Amino acid sequence: MDNLDAVLTTLARAPVPASLDGIEARVLARIAARPTIRVGMGSGVIAVAAALLIGVFGAGVRDGDARAASSLSPLSPASMLAPSTLLVGAP
Repeated sequence: MDNLDAVLTTLARAPVPASLDGIEARVLARIAARPTIRVGMGSGVIAVAAALLIGVFGAGVRDGDARAASSLSPLSPASMLAPSTLLVGAP
């Protein structure tokens, strides 16, 4: 570890390279000069309309063999899995 400490101490005492002088200003200038890309409202309207159509179509399409699903919840009053019906006849 002494070798690493010595290398870091030498690096800390070394002069700053001239190429790094003013690097923050150059980076910020390049960021400011970068063009911004704007998306028009047309693509947002198209996406909303497509989602609306898909939702309406999905809600309107019914399965050909649509029957009321029977509940197998053990907590419903008319369930065959209710504890009161399962314990009938038990000693």
